[in-house]
Amino acid sequence: MKLKKEFITHMDGDQQMMVDTSAKFSGLLRSNKTAAEIIEMLKTDTTEEKIVAAMQKKYDVPEATLKADVHKIIETLKSVGAIIG
Repeated sequence: MKLKKEFITHMDGDQQMMVDTSAKFSGLLRSNKTAAEIIEMLKTDTTEEKIVAAMQKKYDVPEATLKADVHKIIETLKSVGAIIG
């Protein structure tokens, strides 16, 4: 899966903003720093499992918590059509 090229991201302090330039999704998505890291990983083709593994190396959080959080972010991105695959 991968973030669609039509979605532009920008960091503003600790918050990431993402805009759809194709006008299929009319709105602005804001995310925290951790969600922004996940979105950055989605700029290249990856899997949910690879994202969880990368986050485990960086954060001392139980695997079940990471899986749930990563899944929630990915589902939100899918709901607005931001992810291919």
